[in-house]
Amino acid sequence: MRILVTGTEGYIGSLLPPLLVERGHDVTGVDTGYYAEARLYEPPPVAIARVREDIRRLRPEHLEGIDAVVHLAELSNDPLGQLAPTITYDVNHRGSLQLARLAKEAGAKRFVYASSCSVYGVADEELVDETSPLRPQTAYAECKTLVERDLRALADDDFSPTFLRNATAYGASPRMRFDIVLNNLAGLAWTTGVIRMESDGTPWRPLVHAEDACRAVVATLEAPRERVHGETLNVGAPGANYQVRELAEVVGRVFEGCDVAFGDRGGDNRSYRVSFDRIAEVLPGWEPQWDVEAGARQLREIFERVELTREDFESRDYTRLRQIQHLLSTGRIDEAFFWTGASEPAARAARPA
Repeated sequence: MRILVTGTEGYIGSLLPPLLVERGHDVTGVDTGYYAEARLYEPPPVAIARVREDIRRLRPEHLEGIDAVVHLAELSNDPLGQLAPTITYDVNHRGSLQLARLAKEAGAKRFVYASSCSVYGVADEELVDETSPLRPQTAYAECKTLVERDLRALADDDFSPTFLRNATAYGASPRMRFDIVLNNLAGLAWTTGVIRMESDGTPWRPLVHAEDACRAVVATLEAPRERVHGETLNVGAPGANYQVRELAEVVGRVFEGCDVAFGDRGGDNRSYRVSFDRIAEVLPGWEPQWDVEAGARQLREIFERVELTREDFESRDYTRLRQIQHLLSTGRIDEAFFWTGASEPAARAARPA
């Protein structure tokens, strides 16, 4: 299968191509390069074609001969969406819809969209599933709901979208992120030996290891069309819902000697627990291989191997909002988040892992 993957220089996107190539697929990666300059470690080489382009500027020729699209390339996450909500809608909603239309016109049969469990927002139900009401609280989550709605309208006998609502990701990646909860806690534990939370840590979060999220994409692409056509699937391991305080306690155990403490303030009002029963029914071959303790141990091993410093951890390289703010303040991207002049990225050397 010829597969175009957007966002291949992102946190999850950098992990997906090797899995697809290993399965015998022909992969083309697309990325505009916002996060291209920093890698936490050097990944194994993988032979894929690469296109350096913003998804808003893709042309029909980029989609010629493509059988399937996996769309990961959106502005992430909630703080970044709040920085520039207009651009978030331009990239995440309108850009995603334009890509889907190009793919359909080019004859692509499958379109796998990386949505998010954040669409559930603040949930009244004890456990939400794919049929539960959507209550997005941010521009980022709102765009996910809009793309799901508009892509569903494009579905027909020749164009089959599938919507994977990923839980909050965690785990090691060459294009590391420390602005997501478990990775952030692990980074604090390693570099400071202390996790101090101002909140009481009571909000609930569903989690999925980044590699398991990639395996869900592979399973979707290789499933019979009739099983996944138009399906919406929450992506996470059975029962993988945790209070933030539980995650901190897990990290505290794995990073021995780390001091963990909580405050008494209420936490983030976004709190929801998610059912992952449906994905097990639709994709019976997909079995998560990670839990949060194993993920924390993986992170500790990587940090030790690359000798992660506090400067590394706190740098803009691994925090989406701070990197985009840097590109804006230095004039390397304009107010619409397009590269200016000859300012596109050149990758820095990464450490071996």
